[in-house]
Amino acid sequence: MQDLGARVKAASAVVANITTAEKDEALKIAADCLVAATSEILEANCADIERAQTAGTPDTVIDRLRLDTSRVEAMGEGLRQLVALTDPIGKTVEQWTRPNGLEIQKIRVPLGVVAIIYENRPNVTSDAFGLCLKSGNAAFLRGSSAAIDSNIAIARALREGITKAGLPEDALMLVTDTSHAAAIEFMQLRDHIDCLIPRGGPSLINSILDNAKVPYVIDGDGNCHVYVDEAADLDLATKVIVNAKMQRPSVCNAAESLVLHSQIAASFLPRVTDALKGVELVGDKRAQDLVPSIQPATEEDWSTEYLDLKMSVRIVDNIDEAIHHINSNSTGHSEAIISSNQTATKEFVRRVDAAAVLVNTSTRFVDGEEFGFGAEIGISTQKLHARGPMGLEQLTTTKYIVNGQGQTRG
Repeated sequence: MQDLGARVKAASAVVANITTAEKDEALKIAADCLVAATSEILEANCADIERAQTAGTPDTVIDRLRLDTSRVEAMGEGLRQLVALTDPIGKTVEQWTRPNGLEIQKIRVPLGVVAIIYENRPNVTSDAFGLCLKSGNAAFLRGSSAAIDSNIAIARALREGITKAGLPEDALMLVTDTSHAAAIEFMQLRDHIDCLIPRGGPSLINSILDNAKVPYVIDGDGNCHVYVDEAADLDLATKVIVNAKMQRPSVCNAAESLVLHSQIAASFLPRVTDALKGVELVGDKRAQDLVPSIQPATEEDWSTEYLDLKMSVRIVDNIDEAIHHINSNSTGHSEAIISSNQTATKEFVRRVDAAAVLVNTSTRFVDGEEFGFGAEIGISTQKLHARGPMGLEQLTTTKYIVNGQGQTRG
């Protein structure tokens, strides 16, 4: 592991100093190599899928693992789309002149080696590489055992592209040892990793918190709530909730919890229950009284990210109760309010503590591409150094440039 770390660290020094044109050319070539290797990638993915099915892995998890021709093409297109995005490196964040004549400039520079430890999703291998390269960083990747064959095939194709572009192939380094011991060693490479981003469930996050010795940004759980206020447009609310829960339930920005104002609960809950056909609902006593098919919610349900067709329902008497319930159980990802009352929406936006707060729209929009960032490396649920969708700019840090004319400090 130390050897891998040293190699990717050396490659990062090269990548940090190449031009935007060189980055873009490498991304194009890597995309072509990736798509050209579709058959090999899909063959490897089949092995991963068969292993997961034999192990009894849930369908929602297998969906995150599965690749097909269109998904591989989408990965290639994701790399090409990065070419059109503005290179953040060298961008002036701010500049000023001091009374003594010193000219101070703050510019964006790469982090260096960005390490990503992730579960199941083989597309992360391509997405992470592309974002790291465009932002001048080397990518040090450690996927899960579930997707190891797919990840190896994808990384092989991308490294071929890097080499063809004249860059060091170690600008993308994949750790193929998927043991727990290797994961711990990986997250402790202080001499080689500048920033670690974990993408996975609670066990991975807890392992990072317990063992990491490098700086990290948590890409955390998404226990996302939708609060339907007493002044909500109920047609709009139904449409948004169905999209937020059902459009893709296995992702972190899917809604997991529904909070209803008691003034609209009696008329709205049966209606939205019908619209959420196929979703298992669990709720408090008042929700169960209104819709008998709703099962009792446990205390754990209020804070659970299901990543499945399941949702908790809580009825509250006012916005204060709604905000208290959300802040008490939120993972800090994305929270939404449906209301036509501007006072209520402003109160909700001001007081709810989350990376993203949405008004009258679906939590599914909290995504780097939907925000206009292009592909994302993850969605940070912490407050330093990045929060929310992490695109190119969030994979940089800053440097101060101070220009003088012989000034000395007295």
